[in-house]
Amino acid sequence: MTHGSSGVAVLDLEPAASDFLTEAIEGLSSTPPTLPSKFFYDERGSDLFQQICELPEYYITRTESEILRKHGAEMAASIGEKAELVGFGTGAGIKTRMLLQELENPIAYVPVDISKQRLIESAEALQTAMPALEVLPVCADYMQPLRLPTPSRKPDHVAVYFPGSTIGNLEPHLAENFLARVCRLCGNSGGLIIGVDLQKPVELLEAAYNDRVGVTAAFNLNILERANRELGADFNLSCWQHRAIYNSGAGRIEMHLIANGHQHVHLGGRTFRFAHGEMIVTEYSYKHTQEGFAALAKRAGFKLSRVWTDPEQLFAVFHFVVAD
Repeated sequence: MTHGSSGVAVLDLEPAASDFLTEAIEGLSSTPPTLPSKFFYDERGSDLFQQICELPEYYITRTESEILRKHGAEMAASIGEKAELVGFGTGAGIKTRMLLQELENPIAYVPVDISKQRLIESAEALQTAMPALEVLPVCADYMQPLRLPTPSRKPDHVAVYFPGSTIGNLEPHLAENFLARVCRLCGNSGGLIIGVDLQKPVELLEAAYNDRVGVTAAFNLNILERANRELGADFNLSCWQHRAIYNSGAGRIEMHLIANGHQHVHLGGRTFRFAHGEMIVTEYSYKHTQEGFAALAKRAGFKLSRVWTDPEQLFAVFHFVVAD
């Protein structure tokens, strides 16, 4: 257990540096080379992502927040009373607090995030704002199977909240597998509230991931800086350039780091060679249609209950229940 300054206890299942090293070596050895996007979120990466969420080009956070402001009471009614809310990757927790404040007699809130410092800060802020709510934070990679803490009071059912369209970072077959695990976590009477970015014109998408002031570039390059600091790698950050493009055939944004000139990088006793213009893939972000995502969730064991969108159909928040 890790304790914050206000006494909030965090179940600490944070991936070890050895996991980062193993996955980095495996990724850089693949074709094309990759680095796992989950390792973006050290303390600096989390701060940079929070800045991204406030950029004018990045429509995702403000659009989802507006949907929540407008329809939060309906979402809470769909979830029902006496729920245990499990939040995956909820970051600063602003949207989660909006949803929790609409719920009727929530039993407990279990936030699960890979960024320990951000998790502690958001859990402490929520506990201060809602002192009657039992908050049970878990620092872990929620994309992996894990056992969650048990609330002191028994809930009527489990509701999972997964905002931010983070599900888009998973390739479709992996997203289906992940949702199947969520379905089992929810149980027979549970449900899922999930934010999903929708397909839209390429100009809007590419602008959102290539902001004019370079915050997304700094966020992307930070994974190399983290590898240098934590794993003893020797990436020269000035020799790498951020690029994000929309692959219309695959329906996804692809975030890359492009080598400016030939590179030799040492990591974990290995040497990785990169030609000029060669790329490391750091993130995919799939964009879905409403019908396509509902079909994906159905294959994982869910049934569509409600969907809420903004007037421009940029983003959707789905409520799924476990199918009979």
